[in-house]
Amino acid sequence: MALAPGTRFGPYDIADEIGAGGMGVVYRATDTNLKREVPVKVLPESFAADEERLARFQREAELLASLNHPNIAQIHGLEKSDGTSALIMELVQGPTLEDRIAQGPIPVDEALNIAMQIAEALEGAHGQGIVHRDLKPANIKLRSDGAVKVLDFGIAKALEAEALTSEPHAPTLTTPATQVGVILGTAAYMSPEQARGTVVDQRADIWAFGCLLYEMLTGQPAFGGEDVPITLARVLAHDADMDSFPAAVSPDVRQVIRLCLQKDLTGRPLLERL
Repeated sequence: MALAPGTRFGPYDIADEIGAGGMGVVYRATDTNLKREVPVKVLPESFAADEERLARFQREAELLASLNHPNIAQIHGLEKSDGTSALIMELVQGPTLEDRIAQGPIPVDEALNIAMQIAEALEGAHGQGIVHRDLKPANIKLRSDGAVKVLDFGIAKALEAEALTSEPHAPTLTTPATQVGVILGTAAYMSPEQARGTVVDQRADIWAFGCLLYEMLTGQPAFGGEDVPITLARVLAHDADMDSFPAAVSPDVRQVIRLCLQKDLTGRPLLERL
């Protein structure tokens, strides 16, 4: 269900659409109770007629709402009105990491500062058993004060959306998300396990983190392709080009990326490696 600007959804006055994808349409809105701006993510229409899926999503949303971390954008609530369900989220101002990378490779010190905060978010969520599953530059916001916020933590699993697109940087999702034989994530940042549709755990996020750090430092995706099949084939059959880094990138940082893209979780935790 599309929400028109100027209409009301529960206690939220809808202003305009600010994003759309396989996991729903996002609107900027005003919370008339607390007098604050919030994003309202309207869930796919398939939820409205499926009480079992909606109940399952409710349980997942409750778990996600329990995340309280300075580098994770929070879920404020789940609103239902006239057969439509929507997540109410924290509004994070600033460009996305995707916007920043579009300007070119990020200097090493700046990239590592961003990476450290993403790693903090991952470790905080993984400590509670929550995996992002769709970590990518578009899901990371860079605030003007230097803070980094990871968006949509665990939403992919919660939604179990039914969308498949030919764009390699767009969500590539099927349902149900927790079963073997299912692809869930975004092609260019997908671990081999996700690409094969096998069981996914926190290592999928570690892989995506390696892809993010690679792309921040080089300005190019670690596994790029013209479409989803080509991108997934490269993920499955090729290694990232480790000779593409600027000279300023130290061997230690290159090793961190190499280990992430091997999903090597032995030894020191991710944060200690950075």
